[in-house]
Amino acid sequence: MTQLQVLSPGFFTTVQDIGRPGYGHAGVPASGPMDAIAFRLANQVVGNGPTAAALELTALGGRFRVTGGDCLLCLGGAMEAKVDGRPLPAWTGHRLKAGSELTLGPVRTGLRAYLAFAGGIDVPLVLGSRATFTRAGLGGFQGRALAKNDLLILGEDNGCGQRHCPHRLLDRLYPTGPLAVVPGPQQEAFTPTALATFYHSRYRISAMADRMGYRLAGAALGHLNGADMVSDAVVPGSIQVPGNGQPIIALHDRQTTGGYPKIATLIGADLPRLGQMRPGQGLTFRAVTPEQGAARWRQLQAGMAACLDRIQSTQVNWL
Repeated sequence: MTQLQVLSPGFFTTVQDIGRPGYGHAGVPASGPMDAIAFRLANQVVGNGPTAAALELTALGGRFRVTGGDCLLCLGGAMEAKVDGRPLPAWTGHRLKAGSELTLGPVRTGLRAYLAFAGGIDVPLVLGSRATFTRAGLGGFQGRALAKNDLLILGEDNGCGQRHCPHRLLDRLYPTGPLAVVPGPQQEAFTPTALATFYHSRYRISAMADRMGYRLAGAALGHLNGADMVSDAVVPGSIQVPGNGQPIIALHDRQTTGGYPKIATLIGADLPRLGQMRPGQGLTFRAVTPEQGAARWRQLQAGMAACLDRIQSTQVNWL
């Protein structure tokens, strides 16, 4: 039985799979990867399907030891990595022998990276998912971020050869420019000046940014009749504005309902890009129609399909 021993957990490393949809009515968010693009492609490199569990690494990577057998892994993201002192290139499958030590440095670009293993990570299913929701101690490895000396059981190796995801195709999946949002559903709760300010101002991601949501800092947005309303549904990408006028973008571990008006909703195709943005980074918004948002989603899925098709199997690379 192959295991991964945590020698140093990094900053905030959790087990995530594609998420646990369908429990919002019970107050349980779907969780899952903050960057579904990198997560899915890293899993594909090691021959996994889209639902296999992997590690989500935040800002700092940590140090790990393979024990009990060999494993095939892929690092998805811009993070310096070494195995027993030798470089381990990202976006490529590598087979590690038992006893190998993997050292991951800070993320160089973005905020998060993913470590996928052939066969996935074998932790118990909770409500049909292995995703970690730390605020409720749910799923993943004991419902929490990894700690020193944790032992993760890896799934059965599928015998996949070394594969690689082309960087030039990856770059196309992360566009630049303003984040696209669909206005509302409560845009009528804001003054005309607030609406114009929201779409013509630059905001900064504050230090209060995590998997639950990103609090922004910038020009305050005024409400017509106060910031309180009857609570209704909050989805990943909902942009609420509390009484201080500073927007909050709800993300994967968000509360499922909220009582502040929502000025706009980030489109699904831009969620992975936001998930890679750091505290202190600036951002702007542009309004799109629901139809344009759906078209962007289809465009992203087509780009993902092209990447998945181009991941090729070659000779196994032992490190």
